[in-house]
Amino acid sequence: MRILGLDVGMKNIGLALSDPFGMTAQNLGAIRRKGDLGADLAALKTIIDSRDVDTIVIGLPKNMNGTLGPAAEMAQNFAAEIGNITATPIVFWDERLTSKMAEQVLLEADLSRKKRKQKIDSLAAVLILQNYLDFLAHEKRAKEKLEEEEKGESYE
Repeated sequence: MRILGLDVGMKNIGLALSDPFGMTAQNLGAIRRKGDLGADLAALKTIIDSRDVDTIVIGLPKNMNGTLGPAAEMAQNFAAEIGNITATPIVFWDERLTSKMAEQVLLEADLSRKKRKQKIDSLAAVLILQNYLDFLAHEKRAKEKLEEEEKGESYE
């Protein structure tokens, strides 16, 4: 199972990929957007196919009050375009504050402004994907615990 995480921006598309077990997110860098949607999609298609991606997680930048603004609409439109080139399922994940968290991590790493600018999109994608993977792991543990409790009750 490989999951691709995307942080879709106007200038870059941050990329992260899960390990085969779906436990950790690894940085794959970013695609520098050149204003050519076809080129962006072709680059993503190559990654999806070559890495055996079975799910795509796209960060959905919600406003702090939970509403969707122009950036979220752009992410949804981009997801629709991805859906035109692949049958890989797409999941949206609330990415509020991931760019701020990524910026903070890079500041603490004492990177120059130029290096932070180069790495922020891919680190945001890693945070989006890792949050999603952690959610899946939590859901799996909760389901297993529930099944275990149900088995215990049936033996009484």
